[in-house]
Amino acid sequence: MAISDLTVPPDQGSPLESLIEFPDNRLLIELCGEFDRNLAQIEQVTQVQIIRRGNQLVLHGEAAAQSQAQQVLQGLYERLEAGRSVEIGDVDAALRFEPAPEAPDERGFDQLEMFKGGRVEIKTRKKIVEPRTEAQKAYVRALFDHDLTFGIGPAGTGKTYLAVAVAVNMFLGGHVDKIILSRPAVEAGERLGFLPGTQEDKVDPYMQPLYDALGDFLPGKQVTKLKEEKRIEIAPLAFMRGRTLSNAFVVLDEAQNATTMQMKMFLTRLGEGSRMVITGDRSQVDLPRGVQSGLREAEQLLTGIDKISFNYFTADDVVRHPLVAAIIKAYEAQDV
Repeated sequence: MAISDLTVPPDQGSPLESLIEFPDNRLLIELCGEFDRNLAQIEQVTQVQIIRRGNQLVLHGEAAAQSQAQQVLQGLYERLEAGRSVEIGDVDAALRFEPAPEAPDERGFDQLEMFKGGRVEIKTRKKIVEPRTEAQKAYVRALFDHDLTFGIGPAGTGKTYLAVAVAVNMFLGGHVDKIILSRPAVEAGERLGFLPGTQEDKVDPYMQPLYDALGDFLPGKQVTKLKEEKRIEIAPLAFMRGRTLSNAFVVLDEAQNATTMQMKMFLTRLGEGSRMVITGDRSQVDLPRGVQSGLREAEQLLTGIDKISFNYFTADDVVRHPLVAAIIKAYEAQDV
């Protein structure tokens, strides 16, 4: 890929227009996106006009803005050259987050060559998952490094999604024998009433976010087969009582809605050869008034214990729609 300046305005040291040439026109088409939607997103954020001419892109705008747009386009094109896809979320991440420096990782990770040159990739059966922010990368490292990991922060920061991705990665790699996903069956401010059907039918609405995450990483037929074989279990927190969870990757989602007794019960299920992840958002507690969140108490009691990792996220780590980060910051400002 070549970058050159086309026009230099008088009495200024920076060009108004620059050109980027891409050697592979097929990859350039993928870079631009359907109906050039990726280019439109970059134009909107950087305030640079981008014009496509054959296998070239011409950039018009302020020098600093052009530099940002060039960096984003170059990074996305390199993704495509490496055989990875470019989706709207990847464009948003390239625009919002600074690229991590390429540095060798000396911590000895060997899960499917996941940590390479400062880049973190989690390989699953259906896709490669990349944590985008530094907090997310540190969280993924902790998931492999520690037997018990907490992920605490607002919605949309990838706490559960990344935990399930690592669970699938470790399961496919033979590091654990089963995946167990759980969350408290607590209504989010609504009274849903009596739900008809079998026991599974009654709890499925509460577990749907976990099914959604699994469906992103494993084919549907494989998920169904593994569930039938009890190698994947998705169950409410109450169903964990009395069990010892050995050789498993265990995720407790929405842990802010676990009571103190439920949290203690769940934490003491950890068995030999298992990894456990607790995720939650302290700002979204749906427990009855006066009932203390087990997540908050666990955070107070367990901080500082070796082999337990606490990882925190902020609105800056939100990887959903950019408006989600703005909404979270607005509510946080009101609570101050």
